[in-house]
Amino acid sequence: MTVFRRFGEAPPLDRETSITGGTWRVPTETPVAFVYNRRNYAVMLATPADMEDFAVGFSLTERVVDEVDEISAVDIHQSMRGVELHISIAPERLERLDIRQQRRNLVGRAGCGVCGLENAETFFETLPKVAETPADIPMESLTRALGDLRAHQPLNEATKTVHGAAWAARDGAIAMVREDVGRHNALDKLIGALAREKADVASGFVLMSSRCSYEIIEKCARVGVEAVASVSGPTSFAIAKAKEANITLYCRDGKTFVRAAP
Repeated sequence: MTVFRRFGEAPPLDRETSITGGTWRVPTETPVAFVYNRRNYAVMLATPADMEDFAVGFSLTERVVDEVDEISAVDIHQSMRGVELHISIAPERLERLDIRQQRRNLVGRAGCGVCGLENAETFFETLPKVAETPADIPMESLTRALGDLRAHQPLNEATKTVHGAAWAARDGAIAMVREDVGRHNALDKLIGALAREKADVASGFVLMSSRCSYEIIEKCARVGVEAVASVSGPTSFAIAKAKEANITLYCRDGKTFVRAAP
């Protein structure tokens, strides 16, 4: 069982900032460092909430570990300057990483999930097929989840500027949502939360409050998610990777959804 420990004060999630004509509540964007067995691995700019989920989800989608139980402990060090996630894993897991191919050697910006990759060939690694038969989510389920998403995003309600990643059952009932200034960070947090609860990721679908880009599909494929819906259109690369992984991809078209892949 993974042990989670917190140290230090958590920075505020949002604050009021003066702008011309009034004030605006803005989300905090802070550096979050991932340190495995005292080895620096990556720094992301993210919203400092749900750090336990972020540590687990990022570790899974980066393929540092295959299962949450391979993480023995997560120490969360928080300050006004940022967050350090000290993650303890078996030494052989760390040694199995091909650091020159995998590690992010630059700061990962909130809008870019692949900044600093040293080798562009990683974009074209074949994704695992999540299922033999593509998932089929009823249109009314997609519409229900979309209609309920806003009510599950308190930070976005306050700031109007953060992304949400939701997990919904096949009937469209939203079970959980995670928020972040970066859409891929929100998804990592959601994946971490699902993994910690031992949820069956084949039993529902992911709904993203953003467009669907390549890294959304890649992260979902790495953990076996079979269907993804997004409120905006996909990129061509996202469609190609969804077909490769046999992930059913839905995108909103006005008041309804269209099936973009496979």
